[in-house]
Amino acid sequence: MKAFTRLKAGLAKTRNVLGQGLQLLRSSSAENRQELLDELEELLIQADVGIQTAGIIRDDVSAYFAVHPGATWDDVLGIVRASMVRMLSAVPPAEAAILPPIPPEVVLVIGVNGGGKTTTIGKLAYRHVQAGRRVLLGAADTFRAAAVEQLAIWADRVGADLLAQKSGADPASVAFDAVAAGRSRGNDVVILDTAGRLHTKVNLMQELLKIQRVVGKAHEGAPHEVLLVVDATMGQNAIAQARQFHQSLGITGIVVSKLDGTAKGGVVLPLARELGLPVRWLGVGEGLDDLEPFEAGAFVDALLSAD
Repeated sequence: MKAFTRLKAGLAKTRNVLGQGLQLLRSSSAENRQELLDELEELLIQADVGIQTAGIIRDDVSAYFAVHPGATWDDVLGIVRASMVRMLSAVPPAEAAILPPIPPEVVLVIGVNGGGKTTTIGKLAYRHVQAGRRVLLGAADTFRAAAVEQLAIWADRVGADLLAQKSGADPASVAFDAVAAGRSRGNDVVILDTAGRLHTKVNLMQELLKIQRVVGKAHEGAPHEVLLVVDATMGQNAIAQARQFHQSLGITGIVVSKLDGTAKGGVVLPLARELGLPVRWLGVGEGLDDLEPFEAGAFVDALLSAD
């Protein structure tokens, strides 16, 4: 219950657009179903669900009207919910990542600067530590000013180990050493922070590919998870980001951060539908507990709630 309350609170700005908008549409002056469908589609687009995804939901409602001419507004809401859940239902839960037979599990975290990557790493580490796992954070973002210091603060705050080198060190070398240290120290999880220059920069992708190759030499099968952190406030631009990263690196899961700071939370739907990538975590606030494992039904219920 607490988790759902946090999720609803984190989606408050999006719910103000979508959930409350749907309730207003219930009592709107739409004179016919075509007009109602138009208003529904426009409302979905305002929540950054995207034109294609909004069109699919509209078509689902329209098809229901065709078969059930006496459909009520509650029926319409039920179809909207079912359509959204169906799009997201293939998304596995956060625990679905395949764990290596020999620890540690190595998680490579990527994303552009300013997207909430380091904060996400801290919250993810906290969840692992709370579950009784020994966590090591690898500071492979060696070029951004204060990146190592920020990660060190998170490590101290959540009770995780830290491996860092001097500013400007080779990121792949840091990542290799972190994974090797995780093996020798008996850590259960190693989470690697990385640089986040713009995703269109070729050398960033080359650097991340090098890290992928190197950590595989330090520990067979690593990285076992490649998490992309995307900023929900970017809306539809987040999809282009995710597509480029995935084409280059083969993402295994997405973390949508900063949902509490935007009315564009609907972007989670096209991220999953258009890219076929699982959304694993949702960042819904600034607290340590404000990283929620993604669950399709709970997300949609929170998204559509008007209270």
